[in-house]
Amino acid sequence: MSGHSKWASIKHKKGAVDAKRGKLFTKIIREIGVAARAGGGDPDANPRLRTALLKAKLANMPKDNIDRAIKKGTGELEGAEYSELTYEAYGPGGVAIFVEVLTDNRNRTAAELRHILSRAGGNLGESGSVAYLFKRKGLIVYDGSEYTEDAVIEVALEAGAEDVAKTDHEFEVITEPDDFEAVLEALENREFKHLSAEVTMIADSQVSVPEDKLAQAFRLIDALEDHDDVQNVSTNLDIPEDFTLDE
Repeated sequence: MSGHSKWASIKHKKGAVDAKRGKLFTKIIREIGVAARAGGGDPDANPRLRTALLKAKLANMPKDNIDRAIKKGTGELEGAEYSELTYEAYGPGGVAIFVEVLTDNRNRTAAELRHILSRAGGNLGESGSVAYLFKRKGLIVYDGSEYTEDAVIEVALEAGAEDVAKTDHEFEVITEPDDFEAVLEALENREFKHLSAEVTMIADSQVSVPEDKLAQAFRLIDALEDHDDVQNVSTNLDIPEDFTLDE
């Protein structure tokens, strides 16, 4: 699982910047609305909505914003309808990229993502070309300097986690999507504070690329993450522990 927590913690840091300019809020609001439209506005009966509300909580989103997003999703308030789409792509060095979007204009989104990919040496793939390399999992990341491996493993596995992996600086707890909430709650109850927590696509294995391609691939993934319609970007790119996010 090496590298997953590195990318997750990079996204966590980037998310703090996004929140300041409202981008993160916009993405979470869309997800809340789509989740409410698909499964209703009661989070107790809608696991996807509960996960979206967790993201809102982590981003310190005001309750009024959350309530409006739910009401737009359920049709109580007028709002745009978003389509859920996925795009599969290849980046520099042949890395696989799986992109999840929520858009109110499919043609615009496809054209813009194609432009981002082409500028950075990537290209769109056919449906199914990279999806088989990923599985949907819960991913919870903890600071490796704050907790011992035994402590994280004991609580996480007892709560139903699938695996706990350690990199040089972080622990990543992997769960099945259905077990994500229970594992996260068990760790929170034991006062473990996570760096990030999400249900996402995780690659079965990762690939390394030359240093010059690594920087190029990271810039591409970062640009995709920054697009307004993109909810999540997953990759099988192996990001070395000494790789740093340019400020």
